[in-house]
Amino acid sequence: MNVLIVEDEPLAVQKLSKLLLEIAPELRISGITDGIESTLEWLEAHPNPDLILMDIELCDGQSFEIFNQMEVKSPVIFTTSYDEYAIQAFRVNSVDYLLKPIKKEELERALRKYEQINSSQTQPIDISKLVSELQRHNQLREYRSRFLVKLGQRLIPVEIMDISYFYTEEGITFLMTRDRVKHVIDYSLDELEQQLDPKYYFRINRQYILGIKSVVQIHNYFNGKLKLDLKPSVEKEVTVSRERVGDFKEWMGK
Repeated sequence: MNVLIVEDEPLAVQKLSKLLLEIAPELRISGITDGIESTLEWLEAHPNPDLILMDIELCDGQSFEIFNQMEVKSPVIFTTSYDEYAIQAFRVNSVDYLLKPIKKEELERALRKYEQINSSQTQPIDISKLVSELQRHNQLREYRSRFLVKLGQRLIPVEIMDISYFYTEEGITFLMTRDRVKHVIDYSLDELEQQLDPKYYFRINRQYILGIKSVVQIHNYFNGKLKLDLKPSVEKEVTVSRERVGDFKEWMGK
């Protein structure tokens, strides 16, 4: 299977290429482009790839413009950080739609879906069904806008954008606000990870989920990790686990 990667972030290209070859070693990455013009030129100069993995936000605009300028005959798996483009994505040859940071199991599922569609010559992609699935998925992906926390005998709301980070200590989960107020909350970090918008919050290790505005400085650390200075500051060292460093850099660089 020949695959074209359309992606303007070098780190994302590296990660996607690595995941693809881990999942399907026989796969061949036949090209990598980073924008609308370069993709149009590549598609005009080469045979149609079996599959295209395409980011929506490219260096020179949204990749949907490619479909406005030429007929793309290859199926597409879209990748992006933004849910809002999903419906439009599914209307132009889309096999699947992956939200960044891309997880190996989700990419593997998308490739399986492509293979199923490709092997069924008599059944074209059911766009309406895919859109329905995505709408249901988006309804499940509504993110928290606030938390209710206990303050004495009262419950008070804390707006999500006022929270710098979440962390665990001796089995208890806390949130820390921008003005250094700490509250206990009744959620694990695993549960919070599903409730928080990944554009603004990222889990760096087993103990911390950070808000993007909480990171002040990033330092290289031993064993491939990163050490972070946070706001509000933390007495203990806070590090990004080695396996999350690539995704963290990608998240911080958006």
